[in-house]
Amino acid sequence: MRELILVTDDDPAQRSLLREVLEGEGYRVELAADGPACLAVLERERPAAVCLDQRMPGPSGLEILPRIHERYRDLPVILLTGVSDVDMVVQAMQLGAFDYLAKPVELARLLTVIRHAVERSRMAERLAELEAGPAVAGQPNLVGRSPAMLEVLRQSARVAATDITVLVIGESGTGKELAARAIHAASARAAGPLVTVNCAAIPESLQESALFGHERGSFTGAVAQRKGHFELADGGTLFLDEVAELSPSAQAKLLRVLQDRSFTRVGGTSELRSDFRLVAATHRDLASLVAEKRFREDLYFRVAVFEIHLPPLRERGDDVLLLASRFLGELGQAAGRTGLRLAPESADLLRAYSWPGNVRELENALQRAVVVSEGEVITPADLPERIRTAGARRANGLAENGAAAPPPLTLAEIEHRAIRAAVERHGGNLTEAADELGIGRSTLYRKLREQQAGASARAVARELLAERR
Repeated sequence: MRELILVTDDDPAQRSLLREVLEGEGYRVELAADGPACLAVLERERPAAVCLDQRMPGPSGLEILPRIHERYRDLPVILLTGVSDVDMVVQAMQLGAFDYLAKPVELARLLTVIRHAVERSRMAERLAELEAGPAVAGQPNLVGRSPAMLEVLRQSARVAATDITVLVIGESGTGKELAARAIHAASARAAGPLVTVNCAAIPESLQESALFGHERGSFTGAVAQRKGHFELADGGTLFLDEVAELSPSAQAKLLRVLQDRSFTRVGGTSELRSDFRLVAATHRDLASLVAEKRFREDLYFRVAVFEIHLPPLRERGDDVLLLASRFLGELGQAAGRTGLRLAPESADLLRAYSWPGNVRELENALQRAVVVSEGEVITPADLPERIRTAGARRANGLAENGAAAPPPLTLAEIEHRAIRAAVERHGGNLTEAADELGIGRSTLYRKLREQQAGASARAVARELLAERR
């Protein structure tokens, strides 16, 4: 649905002009002639942004601004003013104005600010949905409700509306590229290209050619002119992953292009320019590399303008279960199997595991589980052995005297416990227990008989319930 912009101005000609311009850009527009009319519209609509005139009959824009934010805390409000009053501008920003524009309004500037405001509004709505529910609507790349991830999303929302350089820091597999994609998608450059480069995957001798391009004949094998990643990112975002792996020569050239947005291709003489936004990422401590003279200090300060630290999965609490639900939905859809879910025992194992490979390792583990599982429920037996054994070890824990943890549970023991727990939860109803475990009733009967050396399944179930009582 098209975003709604609320224009509040007492000048009919100004309202008409703004409506024509904004509708021409594809927005829906509501008009209000004064502050009370603006508030009346907000009673029935939630616009993506508000253009608010400062000088109007009755309450001024500065008087209406706090009342708007009482209803919609994160609604971007753009103040339109006919006077250049520094004190008034400062007061407006303190009251939470998103931006201000001087009249007569420069239409190109207005549209740029509106785009930024709409993207900020989208991000705010996404954060609200995340805090209210387990997933992020509209931006499926980032999922989480832990305090650490909510802070990441808040920081991403703030920086996306700007054009400054961002450095994403996190362990391998934490989702640094996903964070870069989210920033790009929420920025004014979203319609432009997102060029991703893994610096660690480029041989040192080819880094400058890959980044800045080369001319035909500039070196052996250069049979044709080639554009570099900086040139391809013109009008969009360039994501340099593992930026610490750049050679000293490539670092020097990167510093120059960040300073003046100009460069030359390898073997070329013409100076080229590119309008790009840089998002860099690393799993290393760049400050330590600077101290060791392995990363340029001047480049470090150019790259680390706005740092976002992605937490490892082990520090994100129940986010592991939100991510697992998301991955099972995607993997099940791809495999034509809907309704995939975790058994409670599997969820406990996922919580207990330390996830050294972070989100990437979780996704790979669930890919394996979907392949080997027989039903809708992912049981402990479907998970990789390292997760079963490590999870069981942590669940058992260490003795209070510091003795080593007992040997890890075997696959048979994990399966045995999962079956007993399911039967107990369903009061001995083997059909319901089999449904929860994602196996057929005949399979459950067979496994129960095997566990009790040939006794009937219902006898085993009665015995389990008797033990529980």
